[in-house]
Amino acid sequence: MKKCHIAYLACTAALLGTGLGAAPSAAGHTVHLVRPGESIQKAVDAAEPGDTVLLALGAYHESVTVSTPGLTLRGMGRRTVLEPAPAAGKAAGACAAGGNGICVVGTKNHRVEDVTVAGLTVSGFTRTGVYASATDRLTVRNVTAVKNGVWGIAQEGSVRGVFRGNTAQDNGDAGLFLANSVQQEQGATDTDGTVVERNRLEGNRIGVTVRRLRNLTVAHNHLSGNCAAVFVVGDENKPKAGLVTVRENRIVRNNKSCPKTARLDALQGSGIVLTGAEDSLVTRNVIEDNVGNSPLSGGIVLFKSFVGTTSDRNRITDNELRGNSPADLVNADTAGKGNTFEGNSCRASRPAGLC
Repeated sequence: MKKCHIAYLACTAALLGTGLGAAPSAAGHTVHLVRPGESIQKAVDAAEPGDTVLLALGAYHESVTVSTPGLTLRGMGRRTVLEPAPAAGKAAGACAAGGNGICVVGTKNHRVEDVTVAGLTVSGFTRTGVYASATDRLTVRNVTAVKNGVWGIAQEGSVRGVFRGNTAQDNGDAGLFLANSVQQEQGATDTDGTVVERNRLEGNRIGVTVRRLRNLTVAHNHLSGNCAAVFVVGDENKPKAGLVTVRENRIVRNNKSCPKTARLDALQGSGIVLTGAEDSLVTRNVIEDNVGNSPLSGGIVLFKSFVGTTSDRNRITDNELRGNSPADLVNADTAGKGNTFEGNSCRASRPAGLC
């Protein structure tokens, strides 16, 4: 690991060209350059708030925990790759032991603030590529999360996150998973405006899962080849999940088949599913050719949660839907109150008359 103390771009060029490794930037923060074979964790542990840990191109076989506020962990693009350590040489640490690649973690009483993870690939971890807990203003951008066992990128118990320009492909569950808590039963929490935008989500079980959260936007994403594209999920806990905006996404041919689980029916051909959610807006999405035989199949689907909680006062407006089966619009939550379908371009609905 080396240090650099000149302006960022010049620093990077100088480091790579001379073999030196770290120096302060013009803003007074340090760029720590790490090369394949060196320890990323050692550089992260040495970094101060506001520093950047810059990973050169190549493969790194370790897991990394970040708990320093204001830290940026940045690669040089998709060819900067984090993979699990070989079984014989696995490093100790909760992140690796949990099957995760990069962990950004605060504490119950003190969220870690302003961390950025950018410009790299995380692949092959048994649980999650990038996992975050108890964060405030976490940014994950231009990260490729491929073939991780459960989630590509996941966050719980956090606020004001930004997930932008990422690719999540062929992960075991959700490409992007956002939740209030994975371990505890509790009411939905307010994310204070978390944003999921301009991501590419392909070949996962679910493209984006928003579970037991409020005040969040999913916009301008491309979702294809998943079993289901977008799930907004709530249950009987209070406050209820909702106030989620799903807008201007392109959702095409999410027709992979996934078997039933303990908490959810089999999935295939689901575009956007709201289940147990309230006061959400689904608008100006393009949803095409999502076809399946699951009870959750269809272009936009309202469905009772698995514990029977209704979806209420959701607005489905101005979407373009075609070629979805069994229908473009499906309201399977007939006990739900105040749900409206207006201005949508579609051909078929269940029940009839929603188009």
